[in-house]
Amino acid sequence: MNLPVPILMYHSVAHTPNRATRALSVAPEAFAEQMALLGDGGFTPLTTAQLVAAWRSSRPLPRRPVLITFDDGYEGVHRHALPVLAQHGFVSTLFVSTGWIRGAHDTGGGLDSMLDWDQVRALADSGVEVGGHSHTHPQLDQLGDEALGWELLRCKEIVAAELGTRPASFAYPYGYSSRRVRRAVREAGFAQSLAVGNALARRRQGPYALRRVTVRRTTTIDEFARLAHGQAIARTFARDRALTKGYAVVRRARKIYRKATWTRV
Repeated sequence: MNLPVPILMYHSVAHTPNRATRALSVAPEAFAEQMALLGDGGFTPLTTAQLVAAWRSSRPLPRRPVLITFDDGYEGVHRHALPVLAQHGFVSTLFVSTGWIRGAHDTGGGLDSMLDWDQVRALADSGVEVGGHSHTHPQLDQLGDEALGWELLRCKEIVAAELGTRPASFAYPYGYSSRRVRRAVREAGFAQSLAVGNALARRRQGPYALRRVTVRRTTTIDEFARLAHGQAIARTFARDRALTKGYAVVRRARKIYRKATWTRV
């Protein structure tokens, strides 16, 4: 059966996040409570690769499947989230912006305390799938073809070099993609990728445009329970959708301008 699956999108897990990351952060206590709800509710977490592999092969999914995903690469994923995930035996997927991870490839763009590569390796060794999230976290659909390809391949090469395994999954920074971006992600060698959309993931969305739902600092445990059960999604994110539609007009205008600039060059 092709039932929809909730893919939970986290960012920072921190007691005192900075201003830039606070809205999309989750307190460690809240994260622990949310994972306990999943455990008590009989949910079965999957990695991104596991979900798409099951859909590609038409294998049945486990009872109450759910995905736990983290974007960017904040240090709290190792410090606070990993012990809770290990306690419940949950798998998850971490999407790293390689230029934000502390170490040899750091561009200095990280928004808060970021993971280093030893911590990323520890997460991978614990069963966390590590996927790509570009190198410098740009809006990929606003880039020219050359810059777009560089962001994807640089990210893939660094993850492969640091972990010894090429990443199979990708998540679009800011959730933004286009047909051109999705094609580039596929051509770069990623087998599947996630957007945002604040909707449940469905097989018909295709492996390069799977939707996720945002978990943020203001998400109450009752609201989280509804997200996990796939209930009241449209109502919960009605304001987000209205803002997204308005910003889409601005972004289309920027894209047209940049495309004209690339043509002149």
